[in-house]
Amino acid sequence: MIELGLADGSLIDELMELTAQSLSHREIQEHFNVVKEIGRGKYGKVLLVTHRFRGTPMALKVMPKASTKLQGFLREYCISLHLSCHPCIVGLFGIAFQSNEHYCFAQELVIGRDLFAVIQPKVGIPESSVKRCVLQIASALEFIHSHGLVHRDVKPENILLLDNHCCQVKLADFGLAQKRGTLIQFITGTLPYMAPELCTMALLEGQKEATAPPLSVEPSLDTWAFGVLIFCILTGYFPWERCMDSDDFYQEFADWCRMEERSNDEEDIPPLWKKFTSEAMEMFGKLLALDAGNRCTVGEESPVYHMLKEIVKVVGKHLS
Repeated sequence: MIELGLADGSLIDELMELTAQSLSHREIQEHFNVVKEIGRGKYGKVLLVTHRFRGTPMALKVMPKASTKLQGFLREYCISLHLSCHPCIVGLFGIAFQSNEHYCFAQELVIGRDLFAVIQPKVGIPESSVKRCVLQIASALEFIHSHGLVHRDVKPENILLLDNHCCQVKLADFGLAQKRGTLIQFITGTLPYMAPELCTMALLEGQKEATAPPLSVEPSLDTWAFGVLIFCILTGYFPWERCMDSDDFYQEFADWCRMEERSNDEEDIPPLWKKFTSEAMEMFGKLLALDAGNRCTVGEESPVYHMLKEIVKVVGKHLS
């Protein structure tokens, strides 16, 4: 990691400026042997390549210039590089360049599947894997947040497995990552992992601008997504489609959260959550607090960390 004696936000800006000045121009085939495509998304694609001179296998992220702003590419690369020393975050090789049609950077090659691929519908993942996965992602998020950054896209598809038992997992894809305090004007579309305050920023059909005031990017957005992730790997399904009043499943959970004296009596708990113990519901209540300011952190000093360490015991009401 480059140390410039700057606060993390300023460091990212400095890294972006330096990278922009030194971004070399080369064609992929000149320096890499392309083996196959291993991933594709809205951003572009990921290629399995070997370096022609070193022979090192790498994952090359390739982003079309036609749909990628240079600043967005630089931000993703520099944030990824800055954080890549953590064992639970995908590593980088410090190789970034542009071709005639693409921006590219080289990442550590993770041979294995993503977490989404091993979640069994309506079942989840084995209990023996739950604790290992949750603690590693919590460690990665604590590290990201300690550097004044927010991932903003925590979901099973972005958690890569080095084995099928979650002995080692790595958080990937910093394409939406931002410095804490960055203002969001609007978003297009919602996902189950998005916090309610973020969903209020979604443009409705026919809208050209959001009616809500700009939203500050904060670690609490990742905490919410982490809570939804835990629900998914324990159950094998989403708790809701989107955190909006029009979603009945979200509304039932929100009503439970708003109870003056939140009850953990089974008859008061929303139907999809009845399988969890009262300790589990306490944990979810802290991770999925409707008020972002009341959401806890996920690091070792967090009030829910001991619950995460004992998560299989905490949640085990009807899950077996």
